[in-house]
Amino acid sequence: MGTRLGMAFQIMDDILDATSDAATLGKTPGKDARAGKATFVSLHGLAASRRIAEEQSAAAISGLRSLPGDTLFLAALAKFLASRDK
Repeated sequence: MGTRLGMAFQIMDDILDATSDAATLGKTPGKDARAGKATFVSLHGLAASRRIAEEQSAAAISGLRSLPGDTLFLAALAKFLASRDK
């Protein structure tokens, strides 16, 4: 589940770098593209990257159901990671 949470975070980071502005991000966007980095967006496109981030988040949430104890915080974190705007 940790890997899936990390993937959702990284994919959204790539999406935000490609689509957001400096005021929203608090950092300079577009650095990955200018550096020629391979990102989810450059490899899969924006729509597919969003879908993959959502899938990773959903898979993490699904996996949490098998854990004992209170996993509500982790589920909320997974949902946030796939929809964050900063």
